[in-house]
Amino acid sequence: FILVNMVAKRVRQIREGSEYLVSSPKNEDVVVSLREVAAGKVFLKPENEIEEELSSMEKEPEIEPETEPEAEKDELTAED
Repeated sequence: FILVNMVAKRVRQIREGSEYLVSSPKNEDVVVSLREVAAGKVFLKPENEIEEELSSMEKEPEIEPETEPEAEKDELTAED
């Protein structure tokens, strides 16, 4: 399962323009990717690095609290 995912991701990278990491003339991208894995040129990131990347992407942007216009503030205090 891990091998299939690694190769699939590498095939996408190659098709998006990434250079081959091994010499492999006239082979399909899948074959090149498998050869790169076999040659030790492609690695799976450790799980903790993946979790750090995901947590940094999940952080919500800071939103400043809305402030009421001065006229509305005066109306609210006058009614009380």
